[in-house]
Amino acid sequence: MTQKIFGNLHVSNDVLADLAGTAALGCYGVVGMAAPSLQDGIAKILPANRLRRGVIVTPREAGIHVDLYVVIEYGTNITVVSQNLIDNVTYVLNEFAQVPLDGIEVHVQGIKVRK
Repeated sequence: MTQKIFGNLHVSNDVLADLAGTAALGCYGVVGMAAPSLQDGIAKILPANRLRRGVIVTPREAGIHVDLYVVIEYGTNITVVSQNLIDNVTYVLNEFAQVPLDGIEVHVQGIKVRK
C-alpha cells in the first residue's frame, strides 16, 4: 500500500507498553517481566496478561522513555541480554509504532533458573 494518508496518529502508552513487553519476552535470556516495586526484596514474575505492569512508558519532549523491569535467566551475561533487550524493543517501537524514543532503561529485578 503506497497511498499516503494525511493526519495524526496517537498511540496510547498502554499500547506502547504492550509492544515493549512482548518484544522483551522474545529476547533470549529474559525469563519474564517483574513489577517495578520489590516486595520483601523478591522479584515475582508477572503472568503474560499483565506484561504492561513491568513496563513504564513516560512521554518526554524528545520522545518516549521506556523503563523495563525484567527477570534474567541464570547463567546469561546480563550486559549482553540487556543490550539485546534495548535493541529489540527499540526496533519494535520504531518499526510498528513509529514513535521517537528518548531512551530505554533496563532494570534487572532478579535472576532465575529456567525450568
